[in-house]
Amino acid sequence: MLNKIEKRAFHYCTKNKQRYTEPRRQVLNIIAKSKNPIKAYEILEKLKITLCDPKPPTIYRAIDFWLKHNFIHRIETLNAYAFCVEEHLHKGSQFLICNDCGRVFESHLCDLAKVIKETTFKNSFQADSWNLEINGKCGLCS
Repeated sequence: MLNKIEKRAFHYCTKNKQRYTEPRRQVLNIIAKSKNPIKAYEILEKLKITLCDPKPPTIYRAIDFWLKHNFIHRIETLNAYAFCVEEHLHKGSQFLICNDCGRVFESHLCDLAKVIKETTFKNSFQADSWNLEINGKCGLCS
């Protein structure tokens, strides 16, 4: 799977004249490999294995890059990051967060994006991004 992710990221960067650096590649791979959303300092700890003394700004720049280009999502309530499971790149997301095991499911309520777009337009509001986070129990924990 990671090979596919790396190819997609490399192709995206090449097509859009963006730099595909080693820290960016490794940060994206760490987030993609993680079963649960991962915090920045957890990413930093994992990077210490392969990069010589990585600094927090390096990690945050890579995270900001992948967020900006919609490859990852920020789970606000967990202050953590998750890889976008969709093949397309999108801004608005919905997440189902299990309070017991910590698993996060990316949900795709396609009609919700349309409603949000209509509401923001009606109120002359320009949305930069949005996340809907629903907390509860997953099927394995209930």
